[in-house]
Amino acid sequence: MQPKLSQDMNNKIVKAIAEFEMIKEGDKVLVGLSGGKDSSFLLYALSVLQKYMAVNFQLEAVTVDPGFSSDTNFQPLVNLCKELEVDYHLIKTRIAEYILAEENTNPCSKCAHFRKGAIIKYMLANNFNKLAFGHHYDDAVETFLMSIIYSGQLQTLQPVRFLSESEINLIRPLIYLREKDIIAEQKKIGYQILQSPCPYDTKSARAVIRNKYQELFNDKQIFSNISKAMREGNNIELWPEEKSYEQISQAMKYLWTKNTSPN
Repeated sequence: MQPKLSQDMNNKIVKAIAEFEMIKEGDKVLVGLSGGKDSSFLLYALSVLQKYMAVNFQLEAVTVDPGFSSDTNFQPLVNLCKELEVDYHLIKTRIAEYILAEENTNPCSKCAHFRKGAIIKYMLANNFNKLAFGHHYDDAVETFLMSIIYSGQLQTLQPVRFLSESEINLIRPLIYLREKDIIAEQKKIGYQILQSPCPYDTKSARAVIRNKYQELFNDKQIFSNISKAMREGNNIELWPEEKSYEQISQAMKYLWTKNTSPN
């Protein structure tokens, strides 16, 4: 394998790294390598950029095995890292036992929390300061919609997020790439994808959003409009902040009381 990036891919990834100051001189970057198309392409892309960017940084990969299946074969990830000349580490856990043993209302969120915790523990023990995840543009827009629909908040994936407790920066270098473009690159490069053994993989809130709004995501203009809404400083016209129960009660009382005014 002679790793290389297309000009379009190169420009979008470097744009994200530059705009959000993701990678700096001397950084020690650890890629969370699940074995899916996104994290595998992230590792591939960063291994290419490591050779050509003027900024010097170290790069390694780690996989957390939640333990959903004893038959999972991680050899394709070992082979990929060997071809890319990147050190690889596998962390075995028993996360699945906890997830499957309890009636969790949000198993995907809890699993992600524990997997990230296992990675951060490894990072702190080995002096890494940047954790790279393979989330892309579609993931960010999906998260934005999930936040509105499921929690009534305006939140999305941040390109860079500082984890204050561990003093580690979480970075997402693929944040400007559409999923369909990553799929096309995966087919072109030919790296092997691991199938997730997780029983909740097709039942998550993200999977529901993805299936329900796929047609909208395929419309470039609609996708662009949603992504613009994620930006601070754009034209925003929302309802005012909700008043307290006491304030509303007082105002309502005034409406039914003659010759008085609310204090």
